[in-house]
Amino acid sequence: MGHQHDKHQHGATTAPHQPRRTRALPVITTLAAAVLLGIGGYLGLGPGPDTEATATAPPATHSTTAAPDPIGAEGADSTAPTASVSPSPAPSRAAPAVTPSPAATPPAATPPAPEPARAQPAASAPVHLTVPAAGIDQPILPLAPTTAELANQSIVPPMTMDAYWLTTYGTPGAGSTNTTYLTGHSWEGTEAPFDRLSTHLNPGDTITLGTQTGTIDYTVDAVTTHDKNTLKNSDIWQITPQRLVIISCYTHDPWGKNVVITATPTH
Repeated sequence: MGHQHDKHQHGATTAPHQPRRTRALPVITTLAAAVLLGIGGYLGLGPGPDTEATATAPPATHSTTAAPDPIGAEGADSTAPTASVSPSPAPSRAAPAVTPSPAATPPAATPPAPEPARAQPAASAPVHLTVPAAGIDQPILPLAPTTAELANQSIVPPMTMDAYWLTTYGTPGAGSTNTTYLTGHSWEGTEAPFDRLSTHLNPGDTITLGTQTGTIDYTVDAVTTHDKNTLKNSDIWQITPQRLVIISCYTHDPWGKNVVITATPTH
């Protein structure tokens, strides 16, 4: 690996004394596969929002029940004496008090509700990746880390130009419980689709995943670079349902950095 780094880091393809046949080299993508072993530690964050939601429900019911109380039987008793003291004037003045109900029109002005989120197909395996800004339109193949790759804390995708889905993590679609991770090689000495992730993609661009149950559009949130030796400690490995992360080698420093694309479903 280090020897290849010296020869191909700057794009050199010939030796100084005798010509050699040039060969396109795939750039290894280092991933934090070992995070799989400790991913259960993050599950404690999941129940947090659920308990908060249940805690807020009771106060809402108490506030609504508190309002009807003043209008209960005691209120009726207090209005009964006033009606007996003023026979005719009281009813006539009560009618105007009811007519100011045009204040109920503001609720009619509230219909500007936010646009509902686009419905997603049920969570299923991704099978096709389209990134128009980077000219990517290719199949996605499943890739599960081996025992050796887990031990080495790295994943080396097959030496192809395909995109690979890390099956041990999340699945895209409705009911997703974790981030969907895709990876693939950048290449030196030849043009490869994932090369353009480093140069052509920007926040706001669209990514489309074709899955076994439908199609999901994502909007790019960030395009960042990470040192390969610290990528395993990055927060990109936090459990985040519905998120999409694409990882490849950064073409300006293919041996030292990864380019990481993060995206969320388009609303």
